[in-house]
Amino acid sequence: MTNPLVNAFFLGRATAEVLSEELEHGVTNLVSRAGQFDAEQRERLRNLTQTILERAEVEASSASQSRPEAGPAAGNDDLQEVVDELRAEIAQLRSALQTYRQETGV
Repeated sequence: MTNPLVNAFFLGRATAEVLSEELEHGVTNLVSRAGQFDAEQRERLRNLTQTILERAEVEASSASQSRPEAGPAAGNDDLQEVVDELRAEIAQLRSALQTYRQETGV
């Protein structure tokens, strides 16, 4: 006959080991997903930035072709407005990313 106290000890030990493994697996998955999300957001931000720069370049070249009579100072206000808008969008994206990182603990 086996001692119930010894059985309880081994049952508790096995339970603790299994729970520890499951917790480790869960934390690993969470960190992995957070890293994946961060990488995806960085890629999206990079793509967004590239798209914005491409559009700005196209608009700038079409604007210079459609208004050749305008001097260099005429486009400065438009350019500054575009730069300000881009800075505002980047600030919003950084804020959203920071909020996400705070929520996920990354």
